[in-house]
Amino acid sequence: MRKGTGKYTKQLTDLLNKSVNIALICHHNPDGDAIGSMLGLNKYLQHRGKSTVMISPNQVQEFLLWMNNINSVIVNEKKPGQAVKSIKEADLIIMVDFNHIDRSGKLKTHIQSSKAQRILIDHHPKPEIDVDLLISEPEFSSTAELIFSLVRDIEGEYYLDDDFMSSIFVGMMTDTGNFSFGTFNGDTLREVGIMLDNGLDKDAIITNVYDNFSINRIRLQGFAIYERMVYMEEHHAAYIYLSRADLDRFKHKVGDTEGFVNIPLTVSGIVISALFIEKETHIKVSLRSKGKLDVNLFARKYFNGGGHANAAGGKYKGTMEECLAYFEKVLDSLKNSKA
Repeated sequence: MRKGTGKYTKQLTDLLNKSVNIALICHHNPDGDAIGSMLGLNKYLQHRGKSTVMISPNQVQEFLLWMNNINSVIVNEKKPGQAVKSIKEADLIIMVDFNHIDRSGKLKTHIQSSKAQRILIDHHPKPEIDVDLLISEPEFSSTAELIFSLVRDIEGEYYLDDDFMSSIFVGMMTDTGNFSFGTFNGDTLREVGIMLDNGLDKDAIITNVYDNFSINRIRLQGFAIYERMVYMEEHHAAYIYLSRADLDRFKHKVGDTEGFVNIPLTVSGIVISALFIEKETHIKVSLRSKGKLDVNLFARKYFNGGGHANAAGGKYKGTMEECLAYFEKVLDSLKNSKA
């Protein structure tokens, strides 16, 4: 059993009660947990009568566009003026699902210059953000689950609005790979049970998230496995790499590579997998592992990144060829790691 979140209730409630305009901000390249957390918290705050805005540094991934109220999210790369204006007008900024201010992308300077009070709600280890209230609980499966618990503590009971539950479930489900990895325990599943008992349509949500891909995305996945997956048996590792030309060939859209990094872990004996995607200025690195092999430390040391023990990421400045050669070289550092 994990510790509760009741220790945050008084200060969180005080900050919410004093606020008039609240800006919710998620991280760059938002995943299911970032969006689910933001939408869920937004729904609850509106239930409390608060004026809220939701801001994403960049585009929301395609597989999340079915979610209720998603069109209300201000995307900074599309509407920077509106995003900056909303931050300036806020008297409270709540950041969700990131532990370093750099993850807010081009919103960073506007957040830092704001005179609003700031809250961070996150489940990543070792947060490094200057805030008035730090809510950091790495034992939780997801930031969405953390928000579910915080709301319960504030209300004294579970808040069971349909849209709220749906958003929270998306965050919990996607950050655990449909409850197959990550930090979750019996509390997590009991919370899912409570939502199911109160009308959560998990089948519809699973279909929308996992069974709603374009044919180009399916073909890209097949190509990635057959042509771009490298198996390194001696290191109990495998990785997938995709160039910009590869992505263009299959008419890539934001979110199409979601989950690709987990594919190599389905191979018997593999304990670490990686996904390398070529961007305009760098190589995006995603890492996953099994057991006690800590890719968070690995990402921090070698790829200027971080995350969780079994799920982390970073970036590499250089060509794809240089990145892959570097990765294969530094894998030697994991030879003595136990899975």
